[in-house]
Parts: sequence; C-alpha cells; structure tokens
Amino acid sequence: MNLTKLNTEQQNPKTLNIDLMETEDIITVINQEDLLVPNAIAKEIPAISAVVDRIVQAFNEGGRLIYTGAGTSGRLGILDASECPPTYGTDPEMVVGIIAGGKEATTEAIEGAEDDNAQGKQDLVDLKLTEKDVVVGIAASGRTPYTIGALEYANEIGAASVSVVCSKDSEMEKISAYTIAPIVGPEVVTGSTRMKAGTAQKLVLNMLTTASMIKIGKVYGNLMVDVQMTNEKLRKRAVNIVKTATGVSEEEASSALAEQQYNTKAAILQIMTGLKGNDALNLLETHAGHLRDAVAAFHTSN
Repeated sequence: MNLTKLNTEQQNPKTLNIDLMETEDIITVINQEDLLVPNAIAKEIPAISAVVDRIVQAFNEGGRLIYTGAGTSGRLGILDASECPPTYGTDPEMVVGIIAGGKEATTEAIEGAEDDNAQGKQDLVDLKLTEKDVVVGIAASGRTPYTIGALEYANEIGAASVSVVCSKDSEMEKISAYTIAPIVGPEVVTGSTRMKAGTAQKLVLNMLTTASMIKIGKVYGNLMVDVQMTNEKLRKRAVNIVKTATGVSEEEASSALAEQQYNTKAAILQIMTGLKGNDALNLLETHAGHLRDAVAAFHTSN
C-alpha cells in the first residue's frame, strides 16, 4: 500500500518549517490543529449515535463491548474499558480492551504485532466472542491487519462490527457494519497519529461508553450513581452524590450509604422513598437499575 495516499500520512503544509519555530510558536500551531478535532467529530454524531444504540442493545442482551487495536489505538481502548468499572460499577468483563501484542504492548512497542491478522481473530476467539457482542476496531489509518482480522471474525460470528478510523474509504470501513470516521487532517508531525487522530479516537470512545452507560441507567441527572467506592476520594464522591441528588446532610447521606451497603443508587432511593434494605434494591431491580424510573414508579403507586 502507498501510505502517502492515506489521510493520516499526508504532510501538513502549516508545519513544514516547524523545526525552525520558537517554542511558543510550536505550541500555538499544535493547539490550532487540535481545535480542528471537535468539528471533525461533530460530523460523525449520527454514526456515533447509531453505534451507541447498538452497544446499549448488546448490554441489554447480556453482550459485551470489546475494543481492539494496535499501538496508541489499542491503548486508548484499554484505557476506556478500564475506567468503566470504577465509574459505573460495571463488571470488568462488560467492556474489554485488547491490544496487538498483549499486555506488554500497553507500555512498549511490540515489533510486528499489528501486522498479524490471524492474531486479531485469535484474541477474540480466546475471549469467546459471541453474536451478542459489539467489536470496535480502532485504527487511525483504517488498515491495520490485526484489527482487520478481529473485525472479519466479528462478522463471521455475527457480532456487531464497528470501525473507528481517521481515513476516508479505509479497508476497515469496507469490512465493518458501522464506521465512525472523523477526518482530522494531517498531523503536525507527519504520521504521528497519537496526536490529532489519537485525540479524536479518545473523544469518540468517551462518547460511546458514556452515552451507553447513561442509556442503561448508570447515571441519574448527571451524577454517576453506580460509582464504586474503591478509595477515599470515591467514598467522598459517593456521599456528595447522595447529598446532591436528595438534598440531605452529609450525615444523613453517609448513614443511608452504610444502611445500603454502600450502594449509592439504593441509598438515594431509600432517602427519596423511605424504602429500606432489600425493598429499595428490589424496586431498582424491577426497573433494570434505572433510578429515575424506580422513583417515579414508587410515587405513582403510593
């Protein structure tokens, strides 16, 4: 393949003499180029929305969201996946990130790993991919063999296949059922796709998981009501969430959290309805964890 034909490999005319610039000018041009990223993503909102709805469907049917990629793209998928359990209380297997070259590749380059098409498939075989899952392949160029192998296997199994790329008419786009393609233009340093392309990918992944978690009831208002209290900061955040949602004092919020075994959502429901213990938990379960629906149902029936 002629790499120079890829959007991500073009030379940026604004930075042809960047090596001659003063420090502040270098930083300024990087900043100016970064400002192009949100507009590129805005054009992809319909595609992102369609993928979110498909992910929500997968979650509701017991499926998973699986990110796959090489290098920066793979690391971004792992980052997004790893932040879902503490933020939204999800099972670690619900959103998964895999990278060409395995765990070692998260901190260093593994020579040739991205070129292994068969391993892209094998890593999904090892995860026991099913037709209920959504596979999101991430690659700035849209041509990474490892990621293509994963998407081809997703199609073979009947899982939903999604490409997040930064090049037009890429190989991955031709393979996947859904494509999100923010075209951010040439990088400040030619081919350094950890920059604008990586930023675009990160923003898209933020949207995919955040919107999906909102849709399955992990957020009340704009509060992360399924936060896991795994450290002191998050314990304080949970107390503040209960206070904000209900208007009670810190002492009352802490007490409700303790009574509900530090289940933030159940503590809020207890304060709002007076339901204690398993009664609050059962009402939440009846409404698939959607706190707003549970509160509304209680007030309708009482």
